Amino acid sequence: MNNLFCIKDYVVVITGGTGILGRCIAKYLALEGAKVIIGGRKEDVGTAIAEDINAAGGICEFVKMDVMDAVMMQGACDYIVGKYGKVDTLLNAAGGNMPGAVVGPAQTFFDLSAEQFQSVLSLNLTGTVIPTQIFLKPMVEQGKGSIINFSSMSAFRPLTRVCGYSAAKSGINSFTAWLAQEAARKFGEGIRVNAIAPGFFLTEQNRTLLTNPDGSYTERGQDVIRQTPFSRMGKPEELCGTIHYLMSDASKFVTGTVAVVDGGFNVTAM
Repeated sequence: MNNLFCIKDYVVVITGGTGILGRCIAKYLALEGAKVIIGGRKEDVGTAIAEDINAAGGICEFVKMDVMDAVMMQGACDYIVGKYGKVDTLLNAAGGNMPGAVVGPAQTFFDLSAEQFQSVLSLNLTGTVIPTQIFLKPMVEQGKGSIINFSSMSAFRPLTRVCGYSAAKSGINSFTAWLAQEAARKFGEGIRVNAIAPGFFLTEQNRTLLTNPDGSYTERGQDVIRQTPFSRMGKPEELCGTIHYLMSDASKFVTGTVAVVDGGFNVTAM
């Protein structure tokens, strides 16, 4: 039997697991046999998601986490390793944007808030570094582990408006490549670091930017569809296969990459 893609009994930690994408990925992985820990700040939401996954036959638990709080993250890691004995995969899905880090159509670069720009950098980039520092340690001790970061199309293309978010996600790509070679050289080939770059998926963060109240696309949403060869937005479940691959032994010789899942958006000529 070929077990390359088998993730049964993998212990998977997902930061930002209460979002639309995070919860979909969590349910998929749990139903594939992984033991999934959802991390986030919204305890009521996270608990409800975990209960839904458990009712469907998976194994899932919510653990309160703030990716900017190293003490809290260390406590979460200690609890998870104490209960499950290991951590096989860390999926850094926490992130977000702020109005002041966006330059709107009627604004210029001079309207950018340096303070909110820094906050977006911190949440998305430092909020990936802190959990990685903490959850990498048990992976190093066990000699194997996979870290999967969340990048974005804005790391590849100069998308309008999202100045802070683009800078942060470009940093994610660089951090992913840097840590991949650092970890492999100092901790061995069992430690792999990759990223996934979703195209355009409707989430709580971008729904009002891409769609009108009646569900039709805004001008920006229409631009996205026009530049996507598949002529549609992505569905959350369409990220699951790539993540499954990156965390499994099927990608045993893959590290430092950014896997694009975008319906062709990134290769479309302007």
